[in-house]
Amino acid sequence: MEEGRQRDMDEPREFCGLFGVFGHRQASWLAYLGLYALQHRGQEACGIVSNNKGALTMHKEMGLVSDVFNGSVLSKLKGDMAVGHVRYSTTGSSVLKNAQPLLIDYAKGSICIAHNGNLVNSLLLRQYLEKHGSIFQTTTDSELIIHLMAKARSTDLEKSLIYALSRIKGAYSLVMMNENNLIGVRDPLGFRPLVLGKLGRSWCLASETCAFDLVGAKYIREIAPGEIVFINKNGVRSVRPRELSSRKNHAFCTFEHVYFSRPDSVVFGETVHLIRRKLGEKLAAEYPVNADFVVPVPDSGFSAAMGYSHASGIPLEMGIIRNHYVGRTFIQPAQDSRDLGVRVKFNLLREVLRGKRVVIVDDSIVRGTTSKIRVRNLRKAGVKEVHLMISCPPHRFPCFFGIDFHRSSELIANKYESLEKIRQYLDVDSLGYLSLDGMLSCLKYPKNNYCTACWTGKYPVSAEKKQGKFSLEMRCCGQGEIINP
Repeated sequence: MEEGRQRDMDEPREFCGLFGVFGHRQASWLAYLGLYALQHRGQEACGIVSNNKGALTMHKEMGLVSDVFNGSVLSKLKGDMAVGHVRYSTTGSSVLKNAQPLLIDYAKGSICIAHNGNLVNSLLLRQYLEKHGSIFQTTTDSELIIHLMAKARSTDLEKSLIYALSRIKGAYSLVMMNENNLIGVRDPLGFRPLVLGKLGRSWCLASETCAFDLVGAKYIREIAPGEIVFINKNGVRSVRPRELSSRKNHAFCTFEHVYFSRPDSVVFGETVHLIRRKLGEKLAAEYPVNADFVVPVPDSGFSAAMGYSHASGIPLEMGIIRNHYVGRTFIQPAQDSRDLGVRVKFNLLREVLRGKRVVIVDDSIVRGTTSKIRVRNLRKAGVKEVHLMISCPPHRFPCFFGIDFHRSSELIANKYESLEKIRQYLDVDSLGYLSLDGMLSCLKYPKNNYCTACWTGKYPVSAEKKQGKFSLEMRCCGQGEIINP
C-alpha cells in the first residue's frame, strides 16, 4: 500500500475550498453547487452547515461532493444561511472527525468554521490551551481558533474573533457562521484567496470566483488581506483591525496561479488561464526546442502548453488523454505494477505520438515518480524525443502554509543537486524549468508580494520546529517534541 500512496502523493495536493451564503431560501443548495465548483481544491471530505433561524445543522462525510450530498440530505439542511467546505488534509489525518466545517456549541453560542490554509504556531497554541483546560475534538489546527475565541474575556463576537486571530500565525482564509452572521476572514499577508459575491439580495463568499459562476452570483471583490467581513440582515460590514495589520508586503501563494486554482477563476485579481498562458510563453522564450508537437499534461498543463505553442510556433497536439472518472479508492490488483496508477489516469494517443519529437508541458514536478513513469510510457509508445518543460521553478523546500509537502527530502529538485541529474533520472532529452524571475514577471503585482518559499526557502512567516501534517497527532500521542509556551 505504501507504493500506491507514494504514487498518489507525487502530485502537489490541493488546499481546501470554502463557500458561504447569506440570505437565500435555498442556501444549502447553493452551498452544494459552490462546493461542486470547488471540488478540485479538496477531494477527501466535504460538509455543509445550514442556519435555520439561529439553529445550526451539519452534514459531512468522507468523499466527493456528488457522493456525500443528494436531494434528501440537502432538504434537511434548512435555512437561509449556509457554510460549506471541501477538504484535503494539510494538518491532521484524513478522517471524519477532522472534516469541516467544524460546528461547536460553547458558552457564547453556536459557531461553525471552515478553514483554508495552515497555521504555523499550532503546536505551541495547542499546548497552551490544553494546559488551561481546553479539550479538543479534532487534530486540525482550525479548531484552535474557536478555542481561542472561547478564551477571550469579551462576549462580543467581533472582539472574541480579533482576540483569536491576533494569536495565530500562518495562512488562513476563513468562512464562519453563528446564529446571526456569515463571516469572512483573510490573514494579514493574504496567502489564500477569498472573494465576495452577490446573488440578488443574497451575499456569497468563496475561495474562487468559479463558484460564483455556477450559482449565478456576481463577483464583487476580493476580501482584502487582514480584513474581516460580517454579513447579516444589515448588509456587509468590513473591519480591518490594527491587530491584523502587517508591516510586510503581501504573500499571495504563487502556486494558486501555477497549479491549484481553476483556469476560469479570477485569483489575486487576475484570470488564472491568462497567467498560465503567459507562463508558457515565457517558458518557450527561456527554453526553445525543435520539436513536432507541444503536448500538455492534462489538465493543469493545458494553458501553459497553449502559451508555449503560441510563442514557439510549434503546433499544439492532444497526445495525452486523462480519465476524469478515476476514484480515489481505485484498487490496484498488483502493487508491484508501479505504472498502473499512471496508466489508469492517463492514456497516450500512440498513432499521434509515434516517431515524433514532443515537448511535454506540465505545471510542476514534486517527487518525480509520476513524471518518470509517464516518460517511460512515452518511450514505449515510440516517441522519438521527449522534451519536458515545467511552468514554474524547481521545488526545493517544504511548504508550511497549506501544500502537502513538509520535508525537503520528498522533493526531487532537492534530492538531485543539478538540472542535469534530474534530466538523467527522468530520462528526457531535455528538461526546462521556468526561472523564478520569469514566473514572477508574468504576475500583476511586484514580486515581493508573492510567496515563493517552496522555490527559494524564504518564508514570509517562520514555522515552529517539528511542523508537519501529523504534528498535532504525534504531540497528542506523546511522540512529538513538547514545546514550552
